[in-house]
Amino acid sequence: MTANRMGNQFYVDAKNLTGEALERKHRVENDPGARTDPMQYMEGMERIDSDILSQVMAQMDSYHYEAYTDADVRRALMHETCTVEDFKALLSPAALSHLEEMAAKAKYETSRHFGNTVYLFTPLYIANYCENYCVYCGFNCYNDIARKKLSMEEIEREMQVIAESGMEEILLLTGESHKMSDIAYIGEACKLAARYFRNVGLEIYPLNSDGYRYLHECGADYVTVFQETYDAVQYEKLHLLGHKRVFPYRFEAQERAILGGMRGVACSALLGLSDFRKDALASALHVYYLQRKYPYVEYSLSCPRLRPIINNDKISPQDVQETQLCQVLCAYRIFLPFVGITVSSREQKHFRDGIVKIAATKVSAGVSTGIGDHESKYHGTKEEGAGDEQFEISDGRSFAQMYEDMALVGLQPVLNDYIYV
Repeated sequence: MTANRMGNQFYVDAKNLTGEALERKHRVENDPGARTDPMQYMEGMERIDSDILSQVMAQMDSYHYEAYTDADVRRALMHETCTVEDFKALLSPAALSHLEEMAAKAKYETSRHFGNTVYLFTPLYIANYCENYCVYCGFNCYNDIARKKLSMEEIEREMQVIAESGMEEILLLTGESHKMSDIAYIGEACKLAARYFRNVGLEIYPLNSDGYRYLHECGADYVTVFQETYDAVQYEKLHLLGHKRVFPYRFEAQERAILGGMRGVACSALLGLSDFRKDALASALHVYYLQRKYPYVEYSLSCPRLRPIINNDKISPQDVQETQLCQVLCAYRIFLPFVGITVSSREQKHFRDGIVKIAATKVSAGVSTGIGDHESKYHGTKEEGAGDEQFEISDGRSFAQMYEDMALVGLQPVLNDYIYV
């Protein structure tokens, strides 16, 4: 059987794509009228009373970055406290000619609030089954890739290998399949992770607040959710099926995680899916408004750029150059001086080594985006039956090499900064 209905979900065996599944795929690709309304919640999705989405969207929709001038940028850099209007100026094209000044100010703010430390973590992908049809994603349900879900024994072996390397923080990731990676499965993985690591993060499908509360009780400390793009029109075109199609439910995931008791949350857009300046503005404002509403929570921002994936030729990614990414990161730091900034292994070694001395505070190491790869990677063997990767990485340094390299550039690598008492 190639396709099974599960409520509003549609799980697909892409290796044998025929009949109803193939027909539906073609229909949603070619006929916008065949798609569900991305602003309408599906059955069972929790609605919360929050105005943060409307605030962020209003600011993004009214942002005309071409209107900002050199004088606006100079004025923004002179202010001791960066306002929303100053931040908009720092994200504008006019600010590129002031990149050195921005970097100096960002470095000062980073040093003032984080010292010369850099935090290290590693991701562990435990499943790559997915029920969403996101045209840019390597895991999407219609991609013919090797799918795998690790057993608890396999998860523990992976964790043992990672913990033996010295790592103390792990980020657990799954594809977005409620059926193949249900909350009970993720909860058991969290319980295992809490035995081996001091900090446990999650990057999974969005949940209701009671789901987040359960996973927090299982040992999870923080939640990362990529909005992918805050451009609602582009979002609709890129997310054709599945729970992920519902724009507001995804946007409110961090707030539901906070209501569920999570200690920290992270926001991000995938730069290159739409206008990166507007997505960068919205990502930071998402954190800014959450921070004002919930000041006791730890916040962080990620800044990944779109990387090559299966079916990459079916999308038209917008190029985001390294200088532009540097501009975004410096603007983030100046606007949100207390917020952590993570730079992933999507970026090349020279960029990561440079930006951690200026604005970033956290980097991944020993990364594999495949399923069940850590044991074989650390031990130099090839794992049979491992699941395919979500995307290509650029910086494949091991934990030990990353630790050494960070120390060589004058930074103090930190593995844990939180202790439960």
